[in-house]
Amino acid sequence: MEYWSNGVLAYWSTGKRLVSTSPINPLCPSFNTPILHHSVRPVPLPPFLPRRNRCGHNAQVNFRKKIVAWDDLPGWRAAMRASGKRLVVTNGCFDLLHVGHVTYLETARRHGDALLVGLNGDESVRQLKGPDRPVAPEDDRAAVLGALESVDGVCIFAEPTATRFLAAAQPDVYIKGGDYTLDTLNQDERRAVEQAGGRIVIIPFVPGKSTTAMLKRIKQL
Repeated sequence: MEYWSNGVLAYWSTGKRLVSTSPINPLCPSFNTPILHHSVRPVPLPPFLPRRNRCGHNAQVNFRKKIVAWDDLPGWRAAMRASGKRLVVTNGCFDLLHVGHVTYLETARRHGDALLVGLNGDESVRQLKGPDRPVAPEDDRAAVLGALESVDGVCIFAEPTATRFLAAAQPDVYIKGGDYTLDTLNQDERRAVEQAGGRIVIIPFVPGKSTTAMLKRIKQL
């Protein structure tokens, strides 16, 4: 239903039809006769597309508030524990965010009440991926992750491995992506999680979705 209070135009629903009126003219009744248009039926959104938030639920969300400085991580973790929330933690480079990333993060988030993402800093990404990476600098990558609804916090760490980060984050649940097993995981990272009382869950990546594959396609253009 739409109505302009100045009387210029009004729309309203009558069963399955949409009725509109022209501007009101008391000298010409026929000019005010409602005009029947073709039936209008709402087109449902595909299930994988986000629906508009009509209640303003996320109106105050600011991705900058989700960026957790390294020195602030212990206090952030303590506040999360005091709130009684089960913390899920994962980590990675997250360079050029794609559907594989967001699917993985949404799946990770379902394992608890809040999701903290440990983000490899630029120098560690170069060590892991090569001198041409990352494409996006660490602050940009952190901001994009923070804008995701599934992510509650993002913390940049400097090392190629996540051992020190995991010791500070103390996850209740640590999510690792890929075809790992507990025995093929980095064992220092495994001990950091288990010594803090956390459990480890391994979930697969989305097949065929990776930043490396995306960059190869871009170079072929």
